[in-house]
Amino acid sequence: MEVASKNMEAASNDMEDAVDDMETEIKSESAGKPERKTKLNVQSVLIPRNRRAALKENWMKIFTPVVEQLSLAIRYNIETRRVEIRASPNTTDLSHIQKAADFVRAFAIGFEVDDALALIRLDDLFIETFEVTDVKPLKGDHLSRAIGRVAGKGGRTKFTIENTTKTRIVMQGQKIHVMGSYKNIQHAKRALSHLILGSPASKVYGNLRAVAANQHSQRM
Repeated sequence: MEVASKNMEAASNDMEDAVDDMETEIKSESAGKPERKTKLNVQSVLIPRNRRAALKENWMKIFTPVVEQLSLAIRYNIETRRVEIRASPNTTDLSHIQKAADFVRAFAIGFEVDDALALIRLDDLFIETFEVTDVKPLKGDHLSRAIGRVAGKGGRTKFTIENTTKTRIVMQGQKIHVMGSYKNIQHAKRALSHLILGSPASKVYGNLRAVAANQHSQRM
């Protein structure tokens, strides 16, 4: 009976671990329009090693809007290295839990706090993630050059794409995260893909200017 009890306890612990893992991840859609879904009343977001110092420095900038604007409870669990977000007695909208998790995850993958805050203020912003090799299977020096083309000298190309498409872009090796509205993300991804495929930056800039001019004329 004691062995059976221990086995049941181990299974229970495994189940709890699995549920904990399920609670966090905010998916980035690669096809079709992303949608936010509230799955549980608790969300946790893993903070990678390279963002833990930044989390400590920016904690009050993260803590304050989650507590004051979204009326949620938030804490950093030192043991699991996760930021945990849950409803508080003052919570009136449980969908805010997912919104806060989106915000924290954006910071965790490299976005500045001020940029990530837009996910709290606006409902039509999303993050989409893809890899350079999703566009073209490159290796070695070819992969390095493609990554260099996307960033540009001193980050100029990335900066230009961000400003023209009204997005924010974070590059982590060959992984690229794009934040913006669904439509603007598609414009940015198209420009980034052209660069990966070898198009010169000047041609990509020209295409972006044409897109921007078209959008302006439509608003007129």
